[in-house]
Formats: sequence, structure tokens, C-alpha cells
Amino acid sequence: MDIKAPRVVVAGGHSAGHIEPAMNFADALRRLAPAAEITALGTVRGLDTTLIPARGYPLELIPPVPLPRKATRALLHIPSRLRASIRAASAVLDQVQADVVVGFGGYVAAPAYLAARRRRLPIVIHEANIRPGAANRMAARLTPHVYTASPDVRLKNGTAIGIPLRPAITGLDRLATREAARRKFGLSTDGPVLLVTGGSQGATTINAAASGAAAALRKAGVQVLHITGPRHTVEAADPSYVVLPFVDEMQYAYAAADFAICRSGAMTCAELAAVGLPAAFVPLPDRGGEQRLNAGPVVAAGGALLVNDANLTPAWIESALVPILTDPARLATMSARASATGAPDADIVLARHVLSIAQQHRPAR
Repeated sequence: MDIKAPRVVVAGGHSAGHIEPAMNFADALRRLAPAAEITALGTVRGLDTTLIPARGYPLELIPPVPLPRKATRALLHIPSRLRASIRAASAVLDQVQADVVVGFGGYVAAPAYLAARRRRLPIVIHEANIRPGAANRMAARLTPHVYTASPDVRLKNGTAIGIPLRPAITGLDRLATREAARRKFGLSTDGPVLLVTGGSQGATTINAAASGAAAALRKAGVQVLHITGPRHTVEAADPSYVVLPFVDEMQYAYAAADFAICRSGAMTCAELAAVGLPAAFVPLPDRGGEQRLNAGPVVAAGGALLVNDANLTPAWIESALVPILTDPARLATMSARASATGAPDADIVLARHVLSIAQQHRPAR
């Protein structure tokens, strides 16, 4: 087998924020080296068993080891759990004859990193959040191969490359796709469109504020594409206010819109920057400030606004957003500034690094 087709174990489980960039990287690696053997590590706790097989990659399950950010009683139970998980991860590395382990954080990352260290396999880390998780902070001391979403990520040996995204996002031409995308959602092809989304699960605050501002938005000639989340409902009697519980292909929602109201998870920030969609970011108030930090670079560049969850009201939308939504020149300026912070080739950049690292580790097979 040629080294250009390495055996790679990917560790990025539990949440979509870890799984999605891991799978996007895997897709890019497969495009560069179609014969590559890629195995994902995951657990039964989280979205691993749902999202990873759907992307076409074999999944090996190991016991989860959540690492608390602070010293708590949970730390007392970690050594025994970690040992069991490392043994399981080591067995997978041996079984697939891994050349390299690529981790994205989450419950499976720490055992994978430590198992790779025991096997003297190269470890590659990607950190999507401005504030790194415990597993990646630990592993950054074990390897020089550390890649981050932004220069603002403080992680030893970190090199900023952006976040691996789907080609459907990075290759999106919003202007060329706009008319078809609007028709897809039953929107008029004329006038500004506001995209409202609280992520895959929805957000009560965002849903209430946007629906409460429906009359003011309609009066200003602003159409709304509101993705509520599957467990939320929003009543809308006006055809210019389109409500959907979920959208599978978000590139079309981005193409239809001129502006977004949304949370500021790392993937959301990266996707909006990649497509040049300005936004009002509403960070989750209970995550230690992580989402506020994620939004920082694009807000500082002038491509987005930042509003506290408690301050997002219908009145705020009417006073702060309507003037922007009805100003094409300002929308265009914010779009360009958002685009300037994007990194649409992070998936390929990371895949090339991993191929090079694998080659250095084992020059010939």
C-alpha cells in the first residue's frame, strides 16, 4: 500500500461541533488520497452513532471519558475510566494498523491521544474553539502538530488554518444561488431576507425575539426564513415569514439570506465567514463565554454584531437590525468584511499536513 493512502484514525466525537470538522477533514483526505483507510473513534454517548456512519466511515466505539474543565469530584473517577478507554483505543489502533491519529477534541480524544503516544504514532490536533477543551490542551504538550481555527486560539504549537468545512459551504456562490434558493423556500426573489436560526436544536430566546419582531420586519419589507429547531414552534400567518423546523442543506439558507441572527458556535461562525453572510451573533449565556470568543474575530472585522442573549428583543431587532437590513451598501460592506475572516480551504490544508506527517513517520510501506 502506498503511503499516499495512509491508515488514519480520526477522534472527534460526542457533539456535532467535534464530529462535523472531523468528517469534513476525512472527506478532504479521501479526495487527496482516495485509497486512504479512515476509521473514526466514537462513543455511544452523543451523536457519533448517528452522524459518522451517515458520512460513510467505519466507527469503532470506546468508553467515553469526559474531562471536566475544573477540579471537581468527577476527577476522582477519571483514572480508571481513562485506562479502560485507552486500552480500547489502543486495540483499535492495532487492529487498523494506524499510521496517524487526528483528534478534534471531545470525549474520545484524550484516550486516542494517549493510546497513540503509547504506540509512538504521530498525533495531529485540531481545535475549533477559541477556548480549547481539556483534551486538546493536554495533547498539545505531546505533539508539535497542532492546528487551530484562529490565531486567537492560545494552544501550544498552534498554527491557525481555520475549521474544515463542507465543500457545499466553501464553494457556495451566494449571489449566483440566491434566486433559486429563495424559490426553494417560497420566498420572493426581491428585497432583503433575514435568516433566523438557533442551531440544530433551536433557541428559545432567538425564536421569541424574531417572531415578536415579525410585524416590524414586514413593515420594513424584510422577509424572514426562520429555522426554529425540531422541538420549537413559531406561528406565522404572513407568507413573507417562512417557518421551518429544520433545514438539512444549510447552504441554501445562507444563499437565500442577506443577514442572520444565530448562536456563535465555532462551526456557525466559520460557515458564515466562508460564505460572507453577516450576522448578529447571540452567544449562549451559559458556556463560560466560549461562544462570545468564537464571534470575536468577525465582529472585530466589522462583519457581524454581538448581542447578549438577555438583550435580544423584538425592540432590539427593530432598532438595530432593520436599518442594516434595509441598507444594501452596509450589507455589502459587512459581507465583504465577514468573508475576509474566512478560511475556506482548511479541510484541504489539514489533509495535506496529515499526509505529510504520515509520510515522515513511515516513508515506505
